[in-house]
Amino acid sequence: MNAKIPTDIKLHKQSAILEIFYTDKSSYTLSAEFLRVHSPSAEVRGHGSGQEILQTGKREVLILQVEIVGNYAIKLTFDDGHNSGYYSWSYLEELCKHNDTLWQDYLDKLQANRASRDPLPSDAQVINIQPLSQG
Repeated sequence: MNAKIPTDIKLHKQSAILEIFYTDKSSYTLSAEFLRVHSPSAEVRGHGSGQEILQTGKREVLILQVEIVGNYAIKLTFDDGHNSGYYSWSYLEELCKHNDTLWQDYLDKLQANRASRDPLPSDAQVINIQPLSQG
């Protein structure tokens, strides 16, 4: 099955929303935070199943730029410096169609890990210490 190709993509910088339009007159809005935490990059997805890295503190992230990549994807640049990973048309369509479920899954993972969508204060530092395994 071929992915739907957007006809227009509009970045609303002030509201941190990406609006995507298709030929069938459907349109979707995806928040910068949603797109950032679901980035297709290895930094977020890892290099294989089970290696995903939970993204935290991204509530206030903004998209600075949208770039077209060939005829198959877009590349987003976020204000936290993240700019790797191409959102292919098929992946973008998946994010659009399953936005609500993916968002709830993300919120559930945050809660299970006692993590937050809110960024840390600029003067804070966190060191994660892994418990020693009993062996």
